Amino acid sequence: MLTFDINVLFDHGDRFREGLLHTVQASVIALIGSFILGAVIAILRIAPFKWLNWIGTVYVEVIRNIPLLIVVLFFYLGLPTLGIPLDGFVSGTLGLTVYTASFIAEAIRAGIQAVPKGQFEAARSSGLSYNQTMISIILPQAIKVVLPAIGNQFINLVKNSSVLAIVAGLDLMYYSDLINSDTFLPITVYAITALLYLTLTVPLSFLVLYMERRLSKTS
Repeated sequence: MLTFDINVLFDHGDRFREGLLHTVQASVIALIGSFILGAVIAILRIAPFKWLNWIGTVYVEVIRNIPLLIVVLFFYLGLPTLGIPLDGFVSGTLGLTVYTASFIAEAIRAGIQAVPKGQFEAARSSGLSYNQTMISIILPQAIKVVLPAIGNQFINLVKNSSVLAIVAGLDLMYYSDLINSDTFLPITVYAITALLYLTLTVPLSFLVLYMERRLSKTS
């Protein structure tokens, strides 16, 4: 018989709250980091030097095609063997950053390619360097185009943050597992966990939808 005990939420509210806070922290840090890293990788992929293109392409194709868990375990188990110990939260956040950056890089690259080539040529002919042109002219337009896609990646990142539980990252899923082991009420515990994740992802979904509508009106 399936049972749902709402008292679990009140009895273990402090652990749910702490897990939710760590999930938000990891997600925000990873979003900022993956956006910066993704922008750099996107520029490498379209740079006028083949060796830079190669670096960007290898990064995207390798990271995007291996499981996120392997990336996280590399930081959690691999780096300590090189004398660089990291705790679960840092390892999970770094893994999320590196993994998500590969998808954001592709989104930004598509945005850059959507900007008319005349914009780049005009900027270069006016005396701007390649870097100045990319940073001041091309990237702002490209990011505006791909904001909804980046928003969707942020939603995926929040859901993917549950991988921190595997490395004791103190996230929402980690504390949910602890609460379940104490209460033996998996239906209740994970239903509450799902609802808490929804409190993060549903508003983000509406924000992405709003951005798409605004951008469609201004385009």
